[in-house]
Amino acid sequence: MTADDPERLTRLEILVTEHEKTVEELSSQIAEQWKVIEAMRRKLDALTDRFLVLEEQTAPDVPVTKPPHY
Repeated sequence: MTADDPERLTRLEILVTEHEKTVEELSSQIAEQWKVIEAMRRKLDALTDRFLVLEEQTAPDVPVTKPPHY
């Protein structure tokens, strides 16, 4: 064991601790973004449903008729 080994080990432990903190922060950010995405997806679904209802209400009733060549 050389004199640099304890110092090297300490640096590695600090690096691992910093990486663990970064991973936890990124995981938290992903969880928050997922919540936002889910909320936006629900709003989009609701708006799509409303649009379809409005489109059905305003669409004129087209009578079904045979084409002239029949």
